[in-house]
Amino acid sequence: MLLESVIAELKRNRKIFQETLSGIPLELVYWKNNPKDWSLLEIICHLVDEEVEDFRARVEHTLIRPNEPLKPFDQIAWIVERNYNGQDFDTMLKRFDDERRESITWLRTTKDMNWDNTIEHPQLGSISARSFLWNWLAHDYHHIRQINKIKYAFLKQSSGDSLSYAGKW
Repeated sequence: MLLESVIAELKRNRKIFQETLSGIPLELVYWKNNPKDWSLLEIICHLVDEEVEDFRARVEHTLIRPNEPLKPFDQIAWIVERNYNGQDFDTMLKRFDDERRESITWLRTTKDMNWDNTIEHPQLGSISARSFLWNWLAHDYHHIRQINKIKYAFLKQSSGDSLSYAGKW
């Protein structure tokens, strides 16, 4: 997959996140199918942090400073440390949109950089800048699926009706 194609898909996903998450009822923002699941609020906060401190930062790091170690972080600890559940959903959704727009603008400046640069990840071994980029896109797909799963489960529970006519989930 070419850089331009990935950039286009990240841009398209920006719109998908906006359309999928805009104007949803407050009850759904905090709703969890079970206590260990993430809410939509936790997901959007996670997406903001991942956009800035994981994917964009690590792609840039690998392209520009591949010989320097990666800065570690704990994305699970961020949920409590950064008070995800105390954040305003609409503010975080806008922040994600702004950060994604910034990421796309930056990525368009990287065409002549060495996407084969690799960096040593402490748990995963050698990872190229290109692989970080592909994983960035895959991360979007993962959370788009997760968001749809939450919305489906919420609809099923709140409607109190069978959704079998809609097809096999």
